[in-house]
Amino acid sequence: MLIPLSDDDRRLRGPSTVTTLLVVANVVVWSGFQGCGDNVPFLYAWSATPYELTTGIDLVGPQEVAVGGTLYGIPHEPGPSPIWITVLTAMFMHGSWAHLLGNLLYLWIFGDNVEHRFGRRVFLLFYLVSGVAATAAQVLLDPASMLPTLGASGAISGVLGAYMVLFPRNRVNALVFLWVVSVPAVLAIGAWVVFQFVEGWSTLSEPGSVDGGVAYGAHIGGFAAGVAVALLARPFLRDRRLPGDPDAGSIDGWPGDG
Repeated sequence: MLIPLSDDDRRLRGPSTVTTLLVVANVVVWSGFQGCGDNVPFLYAWSATPYELTTGIDLVGPQEVAVGGTLYGIPHEPGPSPIWITVLTAMFMHGSWAHLLGNLLYLWIFGDNVEHRFGRRVFLLFYLVSGVAATAAQVLLDPASMLPTLGASGAISGVLGAYMVLFPRNRVNALVFLWVVSVPAVLAIGAWVVFQFVEGWSTLSEPGSVDGGVAYGAHIGGFAAGVAVALLARPFLRDRRLPGDPDAGSIDGWPGDG
């Protein structure tokens, strides 16, 4: 699998304010509200649970959940009112340092380009809509699930989808085993998409199951939303990149367009 390390940002105009603020917000929630993972009651109160979202019932107290044939007790805590607020709060929460840092790496690499093409306000709205779409996809897989979901990966998956549509030829530096290679964004992100489908097949085919605690349904749902929005918006977007960018010569940004 390709692990992105950076992309070519030499032709971006100015700072990426919203991307930076989103990174900061995720760090603040993790370190301040979640206590770097130690505040477990906060996690179970403010993460998004499909059963709560589909019924409007705030689960309180231990709930038995079967995962892979094994029963686990989920210590649900009182959440906000209305409970759908957790759809938004869960986007800024994480389950571990690795979860946080992995998500922020992808957001930092790919978010700035999409922000510059969309503009700050539209990008923020797009990011939140992608996160909502990701949660909706996960809920649709198993509406009665009492397993909480959390993380920025659904919204960031939307960013990846938009990036692949808008900047398919931009170079991405990625780690492959022990080598660093430079590949087009369409290949780097395409490899990520294939990985989501391959690794998440059991989750998609067996509602109620999980694969290492990763909500692959949310990743795919967020990515699909990002692709759809970018395709619809692409003809109306003003190119904010400097001349010479491989994807700046056409309105649509695809090779051969012009």
